[in-house]
Amino acid sequence: MTDHALPASASKAATKPLVTVHRVLMAAALLVLLGYFVVYVAFAANLMQFPFDYDQGEGFELVDTIMFSQGQWPYQDTNVYPFYSSNYPPLFHVMAAPFVWFFGPAYWYGRLLGFLGTLVTAAAIGYAVHRETGHRLVAVLSGLAFLASNTIYHIGPLFRQHMTMVMFETLAVVVLAHANEIEDRGRRRRALALGLGLILCAGFTKQLAYATAIAALAFLFIRNPRRGIVWGMGFAATGVLIFLGINVATDGQWWLQTITANVNDFIPDQTVGLFRLWFSLHGFLLVPAALLVIYEFYFDRLSIYALWFVAATANGILSGKWGAGDSYFATAIAALCLLSGIFMARTLQGQWRFPSNYLSRLLVDPFRRFGKGIGTAALVVVPLLYLGYGRAVLHMPTTGPVFGPIAQFLGLEANALNGFYDSAGRIAGGYADIGHFTTEDDIAAGWEIVELVRSAEGPVLSEEAAFNLHAGKDVITNPTQLLNLAGNGMFESDGLLSMIRNQEFELLVLRAQFYPPDILKAIGEYYRHDDAIEMNGFEYLILRPKSDLNP
Repeated sequence: MTDHALPASASKAATKPLVTVHRVLMAAALLVLLGYFVVYVAFAANLMQFPFDYDQGEGFELVDTIMFSQGQWPYQDTNVYPFYSSNYPPLFHVMAAPFVWFFGPAYWYGRLLGFLGTLVTAAAIGYAVHRETGHRLVAVLSGLAFLASNTIYHIGPLFRQHMTMVMFETLAVVVLAHANEIEDRGRRRRALALGLGLILCAGFTKQLAYATAIAALAFLFIRNPRRGIVWGMGFAATGVLIFLGINVATDGQWWLQTITANVNDFIPDQTVGLFRLWFSLHGFLLVPAALLVIYEFYFDRLSIYALWFVAATANGILSGKWGAGDSYFATAIAALCLLSGIFMARTLQGQWRFPSNYLSRLLVDPFRRFGKGIGTAALVVVPLLYLGYGRAVLHMPTTGPVFGPIAQFLGLEANALNGFYDSAGRIAGGYADIGHFTTEDDIAAGWEIVELVRSAEGPVLSEEAAFNLHAGKDVITNPTQLLNLAGNGMFESDGLLSMIRNQEFELLVLRAQFYPPDILKAIGEYYRHDDAIEMNGFEYLILRPKSDLNP
């Protein structure tokens, strides 16, 4: 922790006690963020042992993976049995498919891939900060700050493709940041091809990567218009060819399921709530990141990092769509951790340069005489910003031999399931309730539902795929995808409605009841509640045909 540099002005003006205070505070910040990393690793290990859906939809990600491992497209016609389709691009599931060949259907490897993706992203953030500033400790803090975010903690270890997208986006931005400065033509071309290829990988992992594509192409155009246009055309042509190829291979289901079905209702209050949550958790780092963007805009050249941050933040508006959530800010969090790290390191090392212009004469020159004092104050302010961020994102178990005493010392009381404290609270405007650890009772409850499914004769309609997969039965429908399609008038429900009205399902398992309205209405008419089993904080309703139950 002594390898970081001090600003020239501060190192001369600061007293030895102040330098000592700086180092103690930086060590404290490092300790706090390392503590969150320990919680994150423990959470990931806990989830990898949980054999059921933790966040609704994980099971359908697994079904997509299984289908790819069998050489099938998951973009199917939802109007015919088993009424199943996916609304996500293929790359994450293709990456996970080889695990199916060796381990069969399981959740742990998808969660492992998501978790490892966040570690790669954190390492890329740290690398970029160190490359830009040379400050190793701030580089480490920047990477750890990304992993400490409640949002990243929540979704990082899930069997979801979102964090793999962010990994590809971050790697692409880091590769492209200085690609134009490479003098060797061959190396420059390879860097450009790699960077843009990584953005294609991000886009075919999840559609939200389009914001990063816009930022990267804008950056390349600003730095070298001719080169930006040529490479941009090649990038667009490659992406369109891949897109059209998949669409042809799936008889048009790719367009229907991944584009048309994603036009969902927009809920303004949800967007406002999520933006407020994002700022309240990340404000200590968001402000330095924004200041660096302003500095580049008025006093320096805009970096790809700044354009990326602006595009990713603007893309957060889409968090107001039905089915969206705080995960839509994950890319912006990666960008703000990187930018704030550069800002912190430059401040500590006195690396700010203000060219002489009307703005510097108006806004900077009056404060030049305070330069030494500002540099000295930075020794305390910078670590305090990281400590403030650590307090804002506070999340940890409040029980157990390790976390229990710490929680008691901090005066924390659980505000989430299974004795967990989370400063994010319940996700604004959404239905997700994640971040807590699972228990043996949760696992036992899941196997209880599996036994009910296994003992049922014929097909079982379950809102989550895990129970059918473990019981060896067909996974029937992806309910949220049916709801998306129905909302856009793209789902013909006659086939599924017929099975429900004919009571062909001996058993139904419901949780959030995200089926289209006409499906839910039919379920209410022809099935009745038989039991309820609580797992992971949610009540799973067991329904049977009305004719099979006593009135």
